[in-house]
Amino acid sequence: MKYNNGRDYEKFVANLQQALLDAEQITNQTNIIIELNKKIIDNCGIEREFDLYWEYSFGGLIYKTIIECKDYNSNISIDKIDALIGKISDIPDLRAVFATKKGYQSGAKTKAEKNKIDLLIIREQNDSDWQDKDGNSLLKIINIAIHMNMPAQITKFEPHINGDWINENTDIDISKPLTMSGLNNEIFIEDIDRNKKYSLFDLSNKLTTLGSEEFGIFSKNEKFDNAFIYYKDIKFKIDSYFCEYSISKSHKSSIEIDFSKELVGVIEYLQLGTKKSIFKEGIIKEQLL
Repeated sequence: MKYNNGRDYEKFVANLQQALLDAEQITNQTNIIIELNKKIIDNCGIEREFDLYWEYSFGGLIYKTIIECKDYNSNISIDKIDALIGKISDIPDLRAVFATKKGYQSGAKTKAEKNKIDLLIIREQNDSDWQDKDGNSLLKIINIAIHMNMPAQITKFEPHINGDWINENTDIDISKPLTMSGLNNEIFIEDIDRNKKYSLFDLSNKLTTLGSEEFGIFSKNEKFDNAFIYYKDIKFKIDSYFCEYSISKSHKSSIEIDFSKELVGVIEYLQLGTKKSIFKEGIIKEQLL
């Protein structure tokens, strides 16, 4: 059986507390670093060691804080608080904090409160962290289903030009084949009666049926009473068009976002009745206990 010397828990507490310090605006310019197993000489010349220590200067004053960490599976008793009081009694201007994973006996809470020692429960997440104070479930996992349809690819497009309009409005010899080549975003159809104008590129998107399982080769024939086709400076009246197009098989995939994997740990502030959840990337969430 591996002996638990508490070092892993001290590092765990230090990481969470460092994330909180890094997130505080007051520490943005002071770059506070938490020290582990800090040794301090008290007023009697006795060396005292504390699990975590940090200090910073603000308004001309130096603020010093220590945290005693106990990786116990039972509630902290009053004698542990007495021991901490004894360690700090001859070190002036030192703010003391106690941290454990489970909780505190009633006598320990009273003694800590009377001696201005903050009591924290610092732990890994549990089911209660995914509920609000009224027991309502909080968002923990998001499942996203992706159904991707590729735009239809127009493989053949044959407009039927109105010959009478050509004879009346142009000098083009309709006995010869008319050719019109260009990119799909350069050729437009204007449907006067429906007050619509769209490119062949837009048409390919309209031919795509979102969410459909159909794929393969398809055709479409559309008639007009009053419509024109445009390409650069060319304009013709058309009666209809015929097109062939292909649709590729849709692609399905899913994404799961598990916020519990982003939650590093939780700090409960017993005197304040609040807790802070520390996520990766420095995200802090605070709520009532």
